[in-house]
Amino acid sequence: MNEGEGLVADGLTVVHPDFTATYDLAVPRGAFCALIGPSGGGKTTLLNTVAGFEAIARGTLRFGGVDLAPLAPAARPATALFQDHNLFAHLDVTANVAIGVRPDLRLDEGQRAEVAQALARVGLAGKERRRPADLSGGERQRVALARALVRDRPLLLLDEPFAALDPGLRRDMIALVDALRRERGATVLLSLHTPTDMLGHADLAAFIAEGRAILVDSPARALAGGLDPRLDAYLGLT
Repeated sequence: MNEGEGLVADGLTVVHPDFTATYDLAVPRGAFCALIGPSGGGKTTLLNTVAGFEAIARGTLRFGGVDLAPLAPAARPATALFQDHNLFAHLDVTANVAIGVRPDLRLDEGQRAEVAQALARVGLAGKERRRPADLSGGERQRVALARALVRDRPLLLLDEPFAALDPGLRRDMIALVDALRRERGATVLLSLHTPTDMLGHADLAAFIAEGRAILVDSPARALAGGLDPRLDAYLGLT
């Protein structure tokens, strides 16, 4: 594996009956890339393709110098987190996170400590025995984030997981993702509909529209306008 190379999509093409997307995008190893753009523009398709949930028609997809195309989703070095947190209603918080370590929940002492540490890191210490129904929306998303942490994959894919949260909590969660990726050296792709939330956290902003990565630049320059009329229209600057 080329440890220095991050995520590279070169002519990465996904074909649906009514939609074809082709991405050319490079995200350096350890960078935080925010995906912004209109609904239906291709952000989710890109994340699903990187995760292995969409078939690649042509083009290449690499991470760390490794070709991801032939790898099944479980074999890819990625963890995906979606707006639907996919928690198990009948399991408590600890078990929902522990599934990320071992689906059969037969954890050894070290693995149990790892789960406890992840819950503490996301601010859920003391709530280990609660069920998802007893948690707030933000707490449920933090459980899902803790599960992603214990999987400890170098590539974290987040598809608007905090969109339903209040603005303050949403920004707190994005800041937490940023802090965790810095600690672990992870590469993050986060799609969001609130572009200003990326400021101070994302290294790159990728404007995804019309099934393309129209441009990739710094968040500040992207939000300032003038780079592309389609981006300006999306931001309401024209």
